[in-house]
Amino acid sequence: MTSFEQATEPFRRELLAHCYRMLGSRHEAEDVVQETYLRAWRSFDGFEGRSSVRVWLYRIATNACLNALRGRRRRELPSTLDATAADVEWLEPLPDALVTPESDDPAAVVTSRHDLRLALIAGLQHLPPRQRAVLILREVLAIPATEVARMLDTTVASVKSALQRARATLDEVAPTADDLVEPTSPRARALLSEYIAGFENSDLSALERALRADASLEVAGSSTWFAGRATCLTFLATVIGTPGDWRMHPTTANDHPATYTYHQGKPWGMAVLTTTTTGIARLTVFPDPTLVPPPGPGRGG
Repeated sequence: MTSFEQATEPFRRELLAHCYRMLGSRHEAEDVVQETYLRAWRSFDGFEGRSSVRVWLYRIATNACLNALRGRRRRELPSTLDATAADVEWLEPLPDALVTPESDDPAAVVTSRHDLRLALIAGLQHLPPRQRAVLILREVLAIPATEVARMLDTTVASVKSALQRARATLDEVAPTADDLVEPTSPRARALLSEYIAGFENSDLSALERALRADASLEVAGSSTWFAGRATCLTFLATVIGTPGDWRMHPTTANDHPATYTYHQGKPWGMAVLTTTTTGIARLTVFPDPTLVPPPGPGRGG
């Protein structure tokens, strides 16, 4: 392993999480991380150590994300979509396995995922890119304001102002639920099992038991979404098919229980479940076969 690899590889997973928070797309985040490492490799001989390697990489990655976001619309979920919007770019999920630290410390693993929950990622998309960067660098990564100012070629006063505005906006568009349960908890596992059983056995009653009365369901790629258990079940009845049509592999994504989903034997996409103490509060479905990894140990979940 080269000195460059030794110095930079430990940060690859957290940089992917960072770029995903900025961009709302797993695929774009992976591309920007590759670009970050290429830029870092090209300039590594000139790295003078004025900051840590980690902060240096975050500076490169953040500015690469800002370049990627120039002139771009925010990524959407159906529930955040302006009805007049055209040429929509949709939010994508991120499997936890891609960004979970290679650590034996459960607290480190949990902390690394909390800032990837779908409601937060969707809320971040409402912020102008530089405000988004400041909020993530300061609030998620706890990088000092003076360092953030250097990373973004601005002043500390501008960083503090941007952070204040970003917090205010995020409080409006991404309120935090206080009854979420960890995806590895017995309650979340039970709800995921009931959801999977409902689809695989074409059992609407299992889905009814799993959903909260105020549950919502949205399918990325569609401008329509559904609110309330009865309305969700009416829609689910039209797609549930017959036993065996659907097969699901349990996983976790965005710090939520999730499934890799197959329809009639073919990769179909992912479903991400927002689970609470009282049931599934939200089903967010992503019908994109490229999100389903190949069979085998490298399936990412």
